[in-house]
Amino acid sequence: MEFLLNRYRTITVLVLVLSAQLFLLAYQVKSRQDIPVARAWATGSFVPMARILESFRLSTIGTLNNLADLGRTQQENQRLKAELNALKLENQFLRAELATADRGKALALFQQRSPNRTLAARIVGTSTGAGAMVVLIDRGSNEGVRKGMAVITPEGIVGKVTSAYPAGSQVMLITDSSFAAGVISSKNRVHGTLRGQGHSKCSIEYIQNEEKLETGEWFFTSGDDRVFPKGLPVGQVVVAREGKLFFKEVFIVPAGLQKGLEEVLVILEGVHQPIPETFDPTQQLYLLPPPPAEPRTKLEADRVIRGVVSTDADLVLERYKRIGTVTGHAYGTGGTPNFNAPVDDAPVSGDPPGAGASAGAGPAAENAEAGRPPR
Repeated sequence: MEFLLNRYRTITVLVLVLSAQLFLLAYQVKSRQDIPVARAWATGSFVPMARILESFRLSTIGTLNNLADLGRTQQENQRLKAELNALKLENQFLRAELATADRGKALALFQQRSPNRTLAARIVGTSTGAGAMVVLIDRGSNEGVRKGMAVITPEGIVGKVTSAYPAGSQVMLITDSSFAAGVISSKNRVHGTLRGQGHSKCSIEYIQNEEKLETGEWFFTSGDDRVFPKGLPVGQVVVAREGKLFFKEVFIVPAGLQKGLEEVLVILEGVHQPIPETFDPTQQLYLLPPPPAEPRTKLEADRVIRGVVSTDADLVLERYKRIGTVTGHAYGTGGTPNFNAPVDDAPVSGDPPGAGASAGAGPAAENAEAGRPPR
């Protein structure tokens, strides 16, 4: 470097001097906009470089900002996905709870309307045996469940209790291959035996080919098996054809298993019901309580009205007291009273005041109403 400066010293000094003169000249000379030419040259040279540097800075910082935004977006996306999954689970849970509440309400309403005394139970497990159609319920012998009791839902029969433990019971479903129950059709009153097939359908056996049976006809329990009360829905016929030998081939779809099993009813005390000729499974049946027994005599009617529960012996004793009062006979003093004397409205000792007021003066009023002369 020093060699070059010594060799080209004169030329170097000349270039520097000329450059200084040109710079001074450019600084003094102004353009039409009254701007020094040197400043215009300097600005024109710096602006493209500044533009390139700014573009590089923006692209670099923008890329970094985009990467940061992408990271934040991914975190937000993951958070929203987690919230969405939680809301989906909560929605499913609420739907399940609502369905359970609806089923519980329908079950309670059915319990109130059914003449059978039932006990609500929940399915808590299934059998582990291969092909076994057995479930476990959370009601046992401590609540009154016994082996052989019927298990139903509002839609139809489900099965019967095969084992009762203190805290739970085992129930064989009607689809089990070893299950059997007596049934009768609603329209043609055809009797048969319900048999499980190990799958979703059941068969009705021992129906002769000559008997009339239609597809779509409903079967109900006949009560012959002494397990299910008469009149409970069983299922609807889907196949009814003549068999190869003497009996028809009949298959039904069990009505009690179509909506799944979660809550069931165990029949503690069954009541037989009539078989309807037509049956709509979607229509809720309203069952009134059984009517009270009709009083056999007016004396018994009076006793019922006064709220006194009487046996037949009490009624006979009451009648004898009335006969003694009407005829003036004192029992134990001899003689026989007139047991044909009218005594329906005659007051006796122990009756509440006004018991015979509606009849006026006892037998006289009765004779007057009947058009007979008083005795």
